[in-house]
Amino acid sequence: MFLKKSCNILYRHEVNSLIHWRNCSSLIIKAREKLASLGEGQVSLVKDNGSGIATITLAHEQKKNALSGKMMVQLADIVEELDSWSLGKGVILQAQGDTFCSGGDLTTVRAISNPEDGLLMSTFMHKTLTQLYCLPLITVCLVHGKALGGGAELTTVTDYRILTTEGKIGFVQGRMGVVTGWGGGTRLVKLLGSRFALELLSTCRMLNGNEAFEIGLADHIVDVVNRHDETKNWLTARISHEPEVIQAMKKILIGARDLSLEDGLLNERLNFAPLWGGPANIRALDKNIKHK
Repeated sequence: MFLKKSCNILYRHEVNSLIHWRNCSSLIIKAREKLASLGEGQVSLVKDNGSGIATITLAHEQKKNALSGKMMVQLADIVEELDSWSLGKGVILQAQGDTFCSGGDLTTVRAISNPEDGLLMSTFMHKTLTQLYCLPLITVCLVHGKALGGGAELTTVTDYRILTTEGKIGFVQGRMGVVTGWGGGTRLVKLLGSRFALELLSTCRMLNGNEAFEIGLADHIVDVVNRHDETKNWLTARISHEPEVIQAMKKILIGARDLSLEDGLLNERLNFAPLWGGPANIRALDKNIKHK
């Protein structure tokens, strides 16, 4: 009990320090109030307790799935719900229609087109997307059609990126006279290194699935027609363990990614200890599994 409690405290205090916004709580509240009433569209969540896979879907087809303020708030609430999903193993982030996401909805953008509101929106999205980035679940972004600007930033939030044969990713913020505002620049450097990240940000060039795969931004290519089923099958092959084991694995990965070596190793020990001799471990031992 002590080790489990210590593990939870460490994970929340150390790893989630990325989403503990000192002196920003008032900004988050203010941003939520402003954004919630802006624009249309919907972000939905379907959780399957049997498979342990949840699907987040962006639905704003008339605006090429651009995120409105309303959708930003919905996404924040969904991520909060997934953060405490005890039966969860994996998440698929996808969109309806022929575009993944074209960035921010212009209705929302025009309503907050000043530096002060830009800071509010950016702070709110940083909190939401960092929480998604740190979910103790294995996450996949399914890119069907174009992911542009803020949409490209969304693709960097998940552990894996799967593109269809029509999928494209473009960090085109520079063409609009801005830079990444949803944390995508920082995450892109972590994914590809500063050289590749700078090249993509400065040229604003569009990557198709094969190009993204070659540089390590994409992990798999799927057929357009059966994209969700193929993605779910691909993810299912990686989440065959018990939920508590998958979640501990992901917490260890997050610690290794975001903490110092010493703290990362402590995080690993404290996630390992509660599982040793735990229910999943006992069931595996009773099966007398042979490693080949």
